[in-house]
Amino acid sequence: MQNNAQLTTIGFDADDTLWQNEQFFRLTEKRFAALLADHAEEGHISARLLEAEKRNLAIYGFGIKGFTLSMIETAIEITEGRAQASVIAEILAAGRDMLGHPIEALPHARETVEKLAGAYRLLLITKGDLFDQERKLAQSGLGDLFEAVEIVSDKSAATYARIFSRHGDGPEKSMMVGNSLKSDVVPAIEAGGWGVHVPHELTWVLEHVEPPVAAPRFRRIADLSELPGLMESIGKAG
Repeated sequence: MQNNAQLTTIGFDADDTLWQNEQFFRLTEKRFAALLADHAEEGHISARLLEAEKRNLAIYGFGIKGFTLSMIETAIEITEGRAQASVIAEILAAGRDMLGHPIEALPHARETVEKLAGAYRLLLITKGDLFDQERKLAQSGLGDLFEAVEIVSDKSAATYARIFSRHGDGPEKSMMVGNSLKSDVVPAIEAGGWGVHVPHELTWVLEHVEPPVAAPRFRRIADLSELPGLMESIGKAG
């Protein structure tokens, strides 16, 4: 594949773009609801947990550790302070299980990254807990294909402008690929780059926004196998 002057750098999201992530949160949430089944219905427990997560994002950030602390907080609230130590211990065990879960690569992730690595400068741009993201990247076996890895506390237009200027030729010649419209696509386009949405069947509700269909640099693909062809079509158009 030949590179083109229009695009030189591609940023990839990690969780639910290259490997599974959200499904483990959903399974753990069900485990958590079962623990508190004597105190409230599953729907109510999930709603209270989401409220706690929203409150705590600015304090704990994204990731499993913040999720675990939010579960503990929710358990205390729902039981009106009567949560048993065994329940708290079970929540902590669930968090540890999540942190130790093996990586499950998504379809076409490896072959796509390998195919594009020789033609473009590839970056991994992900948010969440530093240790957990480093662990997952190491287990994925994809680390050597990325010229830089950025683990950030949040993703904004300023974040992408800074990263694409530091590691690439600026956002105008860069593309971000990910499953989250809110974190991966919209802010990358706002920074002046391209945003490619790769939908995942499970996406956290707090990551939902309307697709920027009117933006000239917005694209949507069914899965990562379509990315090399998209790059070629953009190159020809440019």
